Amino acid sequence: MSIDPHVTIDFFINGTPCTAYDGETVIQAARRAGVSIPHFCWHPNLSVPGNCRICMVEVESDNGDPWFDIGCNMPVTAGMRVLTESDTVKKLRRDTMQFITLNHPVDCGICNKSGECLLQDYHYEHNGRPSLSIDRKNHATKFYPLSDRIMLDNERCIMCTRCVRFTHEVSKTHALGAVHRGDHSLIRPAENADFNEDVYSDNVIDICPVGALLSRENLDHARVWYTKATPSVCPGCARGCSIDVWHRKPEWALKALDPSLNARIERVTPRENAEVNGPWICNKGRDLARIWERPRATMALVGGTPAALDEAVERASQLMAEAARGVVLVSSWGSNEELASLHEVLTGRLASRFTARVKPDHVPQPGELLEDDILIMADKNPNRRAALALFPALEGEVAAAVADADLVLVWGEGVTDADLPAGARVVRLGSYQYETALRADVFLPISIQTERDGHYTNAQGVVTAFSSCFAPKGDVVHAEGLFQALAGNRKALHRVLAGAVS
Repeated sequence: MSIDPHVTIDFFINGTPCTAYDGETVIQAARRAGVSIPHFCWHPNLSVPGNCRICMVEVESDNGDPWFDIGCNMPVTAGMRVLTESDTVKKLRRDTMQFITLNHPVDCGICNKSGECLLQDYHYEHNGRPSLSIDRKNHATKFYPLSDRIMLDNERCIMCTRCVRFTHEVSKTHALGAVHRGDHSLIRPAENADFNEDVYSDNVIDICPVGALLSRENLDHARVWYTKATPSVCPGCARGCSIDVWHRKPEWALKALDPSLNARIERVTPRENAEVNGPWICNKGRDLARIWERPRATMALVGGTPAALDEAVERASQLMAEAARGVVLVSSWGSNEELASLHEVLTGRLASRFTARVKPDHVPQPGELLEDDILIMADKNPNRRAALALFPALEGEVAAAVADADLVLVWGEGVTDADLPAGARVVRLGSYQYETALRADVFLPISIQTERDGHYTNAQGVVTAFSSCFAPKGDVVHAEGLFQALAGNRKALHRVLAGAVS
């Protein structure tokens, strides 16, 4: 049933007057009213199967004879009086939890979902007692490779079918299904589909209410309570999906083990944003650690030789001051703040001698899905729209755009030495270890997204903030202040150097 937010219905939850939209179910209206009704199979972005029964509620009637039904599939009607905490409802929940945990293994101590598992939460909240069964539990496949990315533990599965519905209704791959019946039911890949080809497959890990679906890459990395989520934006394409970057909490920093583990990305998950990505992200977003955790450049270079940061900044500033026909190749991975800083200096002190062109830092890789009608966009850069609002686009090849330049400032990735004129001076601002850094006249290491705060503007014009997870190391500085220093702003230079020292 479709929901009409323009038509409202008055009803009661636990004696409190509430308002529902026409077409809303009890669980939806209760959620908006701040009343929590437990649920396993129900998900706000999927269809309603009504198979777990834990969301049972009581409805009072005028003749004093109440009736009971699942809140996920019960439409709200005018004057309805719903009880979610009556003694009968509580008993029904306890009985349902006894049934759901009948064959569930007691392996919370080694389960990756422990700490964010709905079954754990609901057991303590609505049941909290040992199993009444004296029979042995039925055993199922403990570790089944559902795909190259996901491991399935059938013993933990409660057959909520969220994962199946996701592949049928969201990713549309129809890659998962259920086989057998009753307590022998199993989730399995469909015979005519390959779950490895589902580029949104890892979303089933998030929506699984128990520890049945596990990321094979993140298995046993860190307990959830040792980590925290920092809000960020996926830079994998122009969609700019909202994400959470999970990393170790400072108070749980490792001391005896490798300290680099304290600055490691443990996992990436979607951060719900109705304007951009809803509750989903693609698998490329999950794999951002492979991009962000490449070998970093942390030392300034002058003529390919390590140099003090102040010496390198001074040399780059000198080269820019001497240039007569300078070209800046603008990063489409730069934040709104960095782009604004560059625009300020290029329309100020450097306006008469420098031009700028927005380049792509990343292009589609072989085998990568170019675009689809769900989230993935063909432009593999997160902030091209904001960059183009300030600077013209690079038309054609890089070599043609910089052919007459006597100095080229390359910000970010995507430009090789072969693209640059042989006689021009080259200043590079980069974050990763490349041979191009050694061949530049000056190379300055700059921070990446996980080391600074900022904003991106996606292809639809939605501006989303991201926050820093880790502190920059070595000589790494923020490009926002560096642009001002390179243009000869002495105060900015001192701030840049002070930031690197601190």
